[in-house]
Amino acid sequence: MTAPTDRGQSAPVRTDEVIADIDRLDAGYLRGGVVTPAVRELSLQVRSGEIVALVGESGSGKSTTAHALIGLLPDNCRVTGGSVTVAGIDITAKSTTERQVRALRGRTVALIPQDPMVGLNPTQRIGAQVAEAVKLRGVRGAGVRAEVLDFLNKAGLDDARHRVHRYPHELSGGQRQRVLIAIALAGHPDLIIADEPTSALDVTVQARILDHLESLVRDSGTSLLIITHDLAVAADRADRIVVMRSGRIVESGSPTEILTDSENAYTRRLITAAPVFGRSRVPVAVTAPADPILELDAVRKHYRQPRGAGREPVVALRDISFRVMYGQTHGVVGESGSGKSTALRIAMGLIQPTSGVVRFDGADITAMNRRRLRPLRRRFQLVHQNPFAALDPRYSVRESIIEPLVSFRVGDRAQRRARAAELLDQVALPRTFADRLPAELSGGQRQRVAIARALALSPELVLLDEPVSALDVSVKEQILTLLGELQQRLGLAYLFVSHDLAVVAQIAHTVSVFDAGEVVESGSAAEVFDNPRSEYTQRLLAAIPGRRALARRS
Repeated sequence: MTAPTDRGQSAPVRTDEVIADIDRLDAGYLRGGVVTPAVRELSLQVRSGEIVALVGESGSGKSTTAHALIGLLPDNCRVTGGSVTVAGIDITAKSTTERQVRALRGRTVALIPQDPMVGLNPTQRIGAQVAEAVKLRGVRGAGVRAEVLDFLNKAGLDDARHRVHRYPHELSGGQRQRVLIAIALAGHPDLIIADEPTSALDVTVQARILDHLESLVRDSGTSLLIITHDLAVAADRADRIVVMRSGRIVESGSPTEILTDSENAYTRRLITAAPVFGRSRVPVAVTAPADPILELDAVRKHYRQPRGAGREPVVALRDISFRVMYGQTHGVVGESGSGKSTALRIAMGLIQPTSGVVRFDGADITAMNRRRLRPLRRRFQLVHQNPFAALDPRYSVRESIIEPLVSFRVGDRAQRRARAAELLDQVALPRTFADRLPAELSGGQRQRVAIARALALSPELVLLDEPVSALDVSVKEQILTLLGELQQRLGLAYLFVSHDLAVVAQIAHTVSVFDAGEVVESGSAAEVFDNPRSEYTQRLLAAIPGRRALARRS
């Protein structure tokens, strides 16, 4: 039996040998003396040379499944039934020792964790960390360094000979993820588990890493289990997709079967929620003045180098110009380091440009001091990227929402409470949530609270910094729908910053594409996404997850 070859890649001969076998596994977490189920009656097999994608939202049991396969379930996890067998060893059996399980890690099964900063030791150089995995196979002496460089090169780390001596904090997110891939490959494992390996990365970096990982797996015959909430990533990469919900497998099949013949309502909802598979939204502009509410005109930003005199400054932005119209959404897209966040901070008046002008409602705010700018700040508000870090963990939902009202001394206590209740209604959260703490909310619920807080002062412009990048696809769709409804109801203008072109294509009226601090393309969303002129834009669009699956389906 051979792996499907519709990706345009050669596939090695694959046997039917079962590398990992989960049989009717029941497991849960002990809290307050009660075991809360995480996976129920779960059965899953991964065969030699096979790429399997385990898909589901947060809380579906994906990570518990991954950690069960490598014997790294936390101390408060209780296995109450079933078995997990890897390379013929039942690692859940009481007779299996920790030494036996440890012997499987690295050489038989390897894990690429989601967060590279957690997965890497910050106090060790990356070369030493790859070397540990190499030495597990008994390699010694000069052969260790040679293999370390070989695996770093295979994982796609550029200039590996020089980067091998660096610490994790000296690398970018994509580079750190490549180091984790190198560590996983260094043990020559039979099975690699990739737990959301690229969820926080730009689409082009994500595509390159997954391309490397997929080709390495295909060439070596290693099995790969991809854990992801992104059905588009799964459809592009996997031989078989397994869909989980509430700890159970609800459906499995080939990507084509899942995308075209799914009979499960939950799977169909995941498909529709993925921007690349779902129905395209055509944003409706609100009737509003034909003038821009926000305008950046020939904005430049230079930073001095930290050491030495006379060194060339770092250029973050080069003559950036764009406009956000009343009642419309302007999307700013580009990879990390393209200047998106710098432009957003300049638009907010948080940092000064080196040259150029920022106008809000026709007023030049670049030369305003804090006292003159403060009254205008009521009219534009920010929604941060990370809903888990954006809210003070000590504040209740109500306290978080009314924080801007307190800051600007708007209303008395009763009026602020009433405004908080009204805002909870606007973002479709129950009023009973007002007394909850952020820890009691999901990621999507926290982002709704952050949006409610941004609306507290009735702004005309909301600046959104990657507002859905940390959310599951279905929650992402809910937030985007909410933003669209609020825009039409309240006449809001949005500056929407994102690296996710599929999301921006859904919500934006106009778009600017950033690359290395410059606008390489701009225009209406239809013009930019349907007929991109810039080679860079074309490359970004080609990297959107799900494009390969769509091409196969058509």
